[in-house]
Amino acid sequence: MRLKRFDAPAKVRLDGIPTDPPDSVKKREARDQFDKLSGELFELQDLMWGARTHSLLMVLQGRDAAGKDGAVKHLSGALNPRGMMVTSFGVPTTEERQHDFLWRVHKRAPRAGEIGIFNRSHYEDVLVARVKKLVPPATWKERYELINEFERTLAEADCIILKFFLHITKEEQRERLLEREKDPNDAWKLSVEDWKDRQRWDDYTEAYEDAIGKCASKDAPWIVVPANAKWYRNLVVAHGVAAAMRPHRTAWRQRLDEQGKLVRRDLKAWRAQHEEPE
Repeated sequence: MRLKRFDAPAKVRLDGIPTDPPDSVKKREARDQFDKLSGELFELQDLMWGARTHSLLMVLQGRDAAGKDGAVKHLSGALNPRGMMVTSFGVPTTEERQHDFLWRVHKRAPRAGEIGIFNRSHYEDVLVARVKKLVPPATWKERYELINEFERTLAEADCIILKFFLHITKEEQRERLLEREKDPNDAWKLSVEDWKDRQRWDDYTEAYEDAIGKCASKDAPWIVVPANAKWYRNLVVAHGVAAAMRPHRTAWRQRLDEQGKLVRRDLKAWRAQHEEPE
């Protein structure tokens, strides 16, 4: 699968990146691939949980109705809840505003062995804060490098970082927002702010382009996900996570084998001293 991935700072133009699946990928085929990846992800997560040498952080960003909740739901179904934590970042609380903007995020970073999923994240502080003019330009401009330093800190602690921007068109967003009004199960998601933010579409586009372009690195890449089709969005996200974890499979397996040998040795020694005669 060929993805639009940013591994280094770059000039980003979202208008030039597809929002729809390639014609060669069909819905049924994508779902079959997702099912296969689900089994692999469960296995990889189990190895990482046991080895406890790495963690994984997934950042999901996107406009309103881009499908962040849906991506969380589908990916979570492929993982063991025991080693996973989902955090949804909303408007900062009073306590959070009394700390630096990364305080509330850093304390939710995954521990060794865990997978952390951020539904929105520290990037809101260079997106919403910028577009709605909640802080002066000098403040949000400084935050790009602070974010890069924060992500370098996580990477140096063996955190695998993946950042996904769920890319939809303005027309697709409108259809989804209108669908929410018709579905009583989604009524709780309704917000006047979603429609107000549509009036700032171009401002958010520029803010997202800067966030992706200024905060892309080898250890914390951005993947722009064509998200107009939900079934393709799910496949791309699952594929990206599996691809990032695969290179560690052998090392995790070896660590677990070594741990198993030590436990069997200790158990054999204990039994030699304490096991009752037959």
